[in-house]
Amino acid sequence: MELGQVAITVSNIQSALSFYRDALGLEFLFAPSDNLAFLQSGDTRIMLTKPQGAGEVGKNSILYFYASDIEARYKDIVSKGASGEREPELAAQMPDHELWIGFIKDPDGNLIGLMEEKR
Repeated sequence: MELGQVAITVSNIQSALSFYRDALGLEFLFAPSDNLAFLQSGDTRIMLTKPQGAGEVGKNSILYFYASDIEARYKDIVSKGASGEREPELAAQMPDHELWIGFIKDPDGNLIGLMEEKR
């Protein structure tokens, strides 16, 4: 089974859209209403949505995006409005690569992971 879509609960669709499109560089797909917007990240669609049911802003699962040159990408995203949570650092030494992880927050405080497998 392959992941097709992830919903992120946000307080303001336009602010979130600007962040995910402009700071993270995700491809904008469509916005069928003021309460929804869709972007593409590789094979996964990202849905930005207002809270529905039990959803709460800033209390989502953590999305991890692959980044090349994670240190530079982290600085670039922070310069475009993200809150820096934790600068990239070596998380694990694997047999054939180093796993580097860093964290930022979107305008609603949703934690976002950046990861790079350095070979």
